[in-house]
Amino acid sequence: MASPQLTYGGLLLAVFGNQICLPIPSIVFLMAAGALSAHGHMRAGISVCLGVLGCLVADGIWFWLGRHWGSKALRLLCRLSTDPKRCSKQAHEKFARHGLRILCVAKFFPGLDGILPPIIGAEGISIAAFLIFDTFGSFLWCGFYVLLGYLLAEQVEVGIHWAERFGTLFAIGIGIPIAAYAGWRALVLFKMIRGLRLRRISAPMLARKLKSQKKVALVDLLNFDEEAEGGSLAAVPGAIRIEPSRLRNSPRITVPDDVDIVLYSSSGGHAVSARAALGLKRIGVDKVWVLEGGLNAWRDQGFPVSALLEEPEVIAERLGVKLPKPSLA
Repeated sequence: MASPQLTYGGLLLAVFGNQICLPIPSIVFLMAAGALSAHGHMRAGISVCLGVLGCLVADGIWFWLGRHWGSKALRLLCRLSTDPKRCSKQAHEKFARHGLRILCVAKFFPGLDGILPPIIGAEGISIAAFLIFDTFGSFLWCGFYVLLGYLLAEQVEVGIHWAERFGTLFAIGIGIPIAAYAGWRALVLFKMIRGLRLRRISAPMLARKLKSQKKVALVDLLNFDEEAEGGSLAAVPGAIRIEPSRLRNSPRITVPDDVDIVLYSSSGGHAVSARAALGLKRIGVDKVWVLEGGLNAWRDQGFPVSALLEEPEVIAERLGVKLPKPSLA
C-alpha cells in the first residue's frame, strides 16, 4: 500500500468545514481515517479526538452567533437548506421536545446538527451544558464512522486509495474556501458590531442628554435580560419598561426625528439591547442607542436611580412616539 497522504490536519479541516456548512464529505474522511488506522497508518483514537475538536470549534462558533445575534444566525443557516421554514420549525420542535439530549444524536441527521447550536445559543443555555452534550454527541458521531471504516477496512480499499491520491490536494483545496468563507463571515460580523458600537452611549453622555432639552426615550429591559440577577426594580429616572419582543417583532413604530431612543439592561451585557436595536433598525427606526455597561455602569458613575418607572404610553404620548400594542398572547 502506498504511503497515505490523508493527514490529521486534513481530517480536522474536513470535519470543521462540514460542520460550518461547507459541502465537504467529512464522513468519507472519517471512514478513510478508520481504514488507514486498521492498516497502521493512522491512530483511531487521535482521529476521533480531532473529529470531535472540529465539531466543537464549528458548533461553538454557531452557538456564539446564536447567543449574540439570535434569529439572524438562524436565518443564515436556514437559507442553506432547500426548505428554510421547515428546517427552522423542525429544529425548534425537536429541541422543545427533547431539550439538550437531542445533541447526542443530532449529527446523524444532516441539517438538524447545524441548526441546533444557534438555537441553543439564542435560548440562553449555559455554554458548559452545551459543551457537555455536544462533546458526547460529536464523540458518538466521529467514533461511529471511524469504527465503521476500521471494521470495513478491506471493503473501503478504494476509499483509502482515493485518500492517498487526493489528501494533499484536499488540504489545499479546502483550506482556501474555508479561509475565504471565514473572512467573509468575519467581515459581515465586524460591520454589524461596528454599527452597534457607533450607536453606543456612555453613562455621562446620557446624563448630559437628559439634562439638556433633547428628547430621549429611555427603554429599560431589566426584567427581560437573560443575565439579570435578582428582582431589583431600580431604573434610570424617567425610563419606561418594555418587553424586547414587543420592540423586535413590531411591524411599525413611529419615532419623530428629534427623539433619540436609548436601550439598556441591568448588566454590562448587550445581547438583549443589541437585538432590540437591530429589530428597530429593520423597521426603519435609526436613532437608537445602547447604554454602554447597562444600569450597572450608570450606578457606578454615581448617577441616581429610581424605583418608579413611567408608564410607556404616557412617555410615548409626551414625545410623539407611537409604540406597538402589548401582545395579548
